[in-house]
Amino acid sequence: MFPALFGLTAAAAASAAGYQSMAPSGQWYGRTFAGGMHGSKQIALTYDDGPNDPHTLKLLDVLAKHSVRVTFFMIGRYVQQRPDIARAVVQAGHVIGNHTFTHPLLIFESEARTRTQLVDCRQALEDAVGKHSNLFRPPFGGRRPATLRIARELGLQTVMWNVTGYDWNAPPAAVIEKRVARQMRGGDVILLHDGGHRAMAANRAQTVIATDNLIRRYKDQRYEFVTVEEMRAVSNPVSAAG
Repeated sequence: MFPALFGLTAAAAASAAGYQSMAPSGQWYGRTFAGGMHGSKQIALTYDDGPNDPHTLKLLDVLAKHSVRVTFFMIGRYVQQRPDIARAVVQAGHVIGNHTFTHPLLIFESEARTRTQLVDCRQALEDAVGKHSNLFRPPFGGRRPATLRIARELGLQTVMWNVTGYDWNAPPAAVIEKRVARQMRGGDVILLHDGGHRAMAANRAQTVIATDNLIRRYKDQRYEFVTVEEMRAVSNPVSAAG
């Protein structure tokens, strides 16, 4: 009986640990930011896997039309390919964060490789735009204790999300909007994608349309669109200042 019970307990613990390594809101392995105060009227739109030609630029046009600032988590190798797009994002007033250099699943990377991924992405961003935020989002949301420790050692604040449009496989805009609306509760960090981690030129036309519609919808409901940095400042002023 006891060996069987031990086996079940170990399996449950392993399952829970695996869940925590990928769950956006999981905090077992270290503190991350995954949204603001529940029920607040703030929304932080975030976009992963850029810069991407042409859809990052099309997204900038939509954001400018609505006077909305957002947060982009960029892949270093794409920044090296298109530093002009990264500069356009910054010049438009948006925030750029670190999304590693090649977008690996970090739970399977060594500590040395993880550090290299973060440092190389930071260097690519600095070369393209100069000073930028200290925000970091792990690819796929995957992290383990060493991942977050290395990020902290590099002065990075890990940012997750609590709402996702599940748009990486380019569903219709109406589907993206419905998925987002179903999860909204206020104080949300919304995960969307302006690029694709496999190659440049991923088709994100539907995400651009969905963004336009989501901004209209939630502005009509008196929500305020902010960057992750702005949301963190309201949610935890001491942490945001560090």
